[in-house]
Amino acid sequence: MTTLYRAGSMLALAGALCAAAPAMADEGHDDSKSGVDALDHAPIGVMGDHRHAKGEWMISYRLMHMDMAGIQIGTDSVTPEQVATTVPNRFFGETGQPPTLRIVPTSMRMDMHMAGMMYGLSDQVTLMVMGNYITKEMDHITFQGGAGTTQLGNFRTRTADLGDTKVGALIGLTDNVHINAGISVPTGTITEEAEILTPMGAAPTVRTPYPMQIGSGTWDLEPGITYRAQSEKFGWGAQVKGVIRIGENDADYSLGDKAMATAWFAASLAPSVALSARVQAEMIGRVDGIDPAIIGPVQTANPDFQGGESVTAFGGVNYAATGGALKGWRLGVEAGLPLVQDLNGPQMPTDYTVTVGVQKSF
Repeated sequence: MTTLYRAGSMLALAGALCAAAPAMADEGHDDSKSGVDALDHAPIGVMGDHRHAKGEWMISYRLMHMDMAGIQIGTDSVTPEQVATTVPNRFFGETGQPPTLRIVPTSMRMDMHMAGMMYGLSDQVTLMVMGNYITKEMDHITFQGGAGTTQLGNFRTRTADLGDTKVGALIGLTDNVHINAGISVPTGTITEEAEILTPMGAAPTVRTPYPMQIGSGTWDLEPGITYRAQSEKFGWGAQVKGVIRIGENDADYSLGDKAMATAWFAASLAPSVALSARVQAEMIGRVDGIDPAIIGPVQTANPDFQGGESVTAFGGVNYAATGGALKGWRLGVEAGLPLVQDLNGPQMPTDYTVTVGVQKSF
């Protein structure tokens, strides 16, 4: 069993133990004079952490930014020259395809804008929906011809569109534990295109590889379970969630399934401010199948060079306005740095993530 699998198992066990532990405070309530407490919500990077009372609404907006750079095979760093001269091109033998990967991604940025709404159908059931808009940029080096380390040039691809839509329900088991029952609706595109630079100097417009597509193209189940509790000065919780792809999309593939476990602890500096620390373990499977329109001497076009395992540490702050015109509005900021990443084949590791969000209940 790998270190990452052990970490994921430990986080999952932590979630189960927390769920079995006695509650020390109600979920979503506080004793502050204003009726508002920054501890009432989990770190902003945790989705579906809390329920609402019957008839209560909440609107939210989050911006999640992710930066990736470098190249890893497993846990080892490699250079673009090593990839270009030693990693086989699975499409070798087809027209114009060299024996190794002659186009090498070096960095990627993603911004995900997420707008959500929650409604308390009852004190035990909260309904939720979330839509998103995603932009992605990826920088590449193209090596000249079919061999050697001479660089022909650099290019950048960019995609942007509406992503998949999430709908679901939070179903209470106790005051502090609820089931996360979600479905991802395939509203995001899987046919994005961009201009590239080939090893022979051409500049065709082609379908971008899997990491640059916006949606999954499949209906996905998103089950989970969440525990959250708080005392007067502290809050804590754990969550285990998954993504299960249902069948293949119209391009004859499905993205890898996901499993995630996270646990957090927060401390109140005042009713309006809470600091948080969180750790998350995640496993993502390889792409199953292959899009016949995605082909090229680049790692991102290979379904086997997708997914992997990671453990990430997060630090954050929640602010809740306790008075004035903004009373009840919440602002959350959370940043994450990977501790370990074990990636399938040559891939770019994540450098960091930052999530900023606002929420308002009424």
